[in-house]
Amino acid sequence: MRTRRGTSYPVVNNMAGRKRNDRSDAGAQIANSRKRLRSSSPRAPVAARFDFFDKLPNDIVLSILARVVYDATCPADFLAVSATCKRLNDLGFDSSVLSKASPETFAVKAKKWSESAHRFLKRCSDAGNADASYTLGMIEFYCFQNWSSGASLMAKAALDYHAPALYSLAVIQFNGSGGGKKEKDLRTGVSLCARAAYLGHIDALRELGHCLQDGYGVRQNIPKGRRILVHANGRELDVVLSRYPLAVKSGEWLKWNPLNLYRPENAMVVSFPLLSDFGWNVPPLESHPANRFLAEWFAVQNPSPLMRMCSHAGCGRPETRIHEFRRCSVCGVVNYCSRACQALDWKFRHRRECRPRARFMNAIPGGDNVNVDRGNQ
Repeated sequence: MRTRRGTSYPVVNNMAGRKRNDRSDAGAQIANSRKRLRSSSPRAPVAARFDFFDKLPNDIVLSILARVVYDATCPADFLAVSATCKRLNDLGFDSSVLSKASPETFAVKAKKWSESAHRFLKRCSDAGNADASYTLGMIEFYCFQNWSSGASLMAKAALDYHAPALYSLAVIQFNGSGGGKKEKDLRTGVSLCARAAYLGHIDALRELGHCLQDGYGVRQNIPKGRRILVHANGRELDVVLSRYPLAVKSGEWLKWNPLNLYRPENAMVVSFPLLSDFGWNVPPLESHPANRFLAEWFAVQNPSPLMRMCSHAGCGRPETRIHEFRRCSVCGVVNYCSRACQALDWKFRHRRECRPRARFMNAIPGGDNVNVDRGNQ
């Protein structure tokens, strides 16, 4: 045995002690070689030795995730973040994050609808996301004909001042959807429509203006209805100009007119408050993801050949009973769930295609010379 001064005691010469000494010497050599390798290798960077992301508190990570899903433009934006690591996957499904998700975050394609998509929408709705409640309510009401649960989900969104949900409930009351013809409640529909119009919903503004002009569910007031229609068109123009600033600056928006109507050369834009009604170049606004889902869903599977779809391309609502929707009084070919859908479709498509039925013209003496009014019904 070796002491600190180097003196040694006599060691018994046996095989066991020799083997132990050999092992200790080999271990010391390996340890020394590892030390030399560590000293000769470059020092590892600080970022590799310490993960600063793990040091962030959950509150900061949740606020960052909430902003990401608020600005998301497609479901892939949320899925890419949640698939980054386990921590982001766990915090991404927190209620404070799901409540801020944009409508495009859960804009599921109809052909990709599944139970997992339904659970995700339900989870967002339970977290307090009004857009998720509205989207799931529209799917439940029109696609799966769960009228009570769908209406309750839309009512839940309406309690959070969700304008599209208020307007959809107004359309249901106007048509008596999910029930019989006698279950229409025009006054309730006008009240819901007025609330959505107060929140700036353009279709609700149009619907309310037509109701006042026609005296539908409310006392007739033509001047006030006309003013609301002017406000709806101005609101539509404001949204279009804010979404296409570069096109407005370069003047390209003046070339977007799909109707090719006559426009006076020297007319100023400010002299036409109803720009879209007079054929000026105002493109149609993008519809809500819930309406796009309905249009895709019923393009593949129609619930019944007797049930009709709303002819406005941006709507997607089907009938819940036979002859629920209004039919064009001139051609009798197209159907609309609301006056707002009829006004929009007339503006962008139907005014070029609407033709009076031949049997109507033949039933009127001298019908070939009769000038038929093809305005909105």
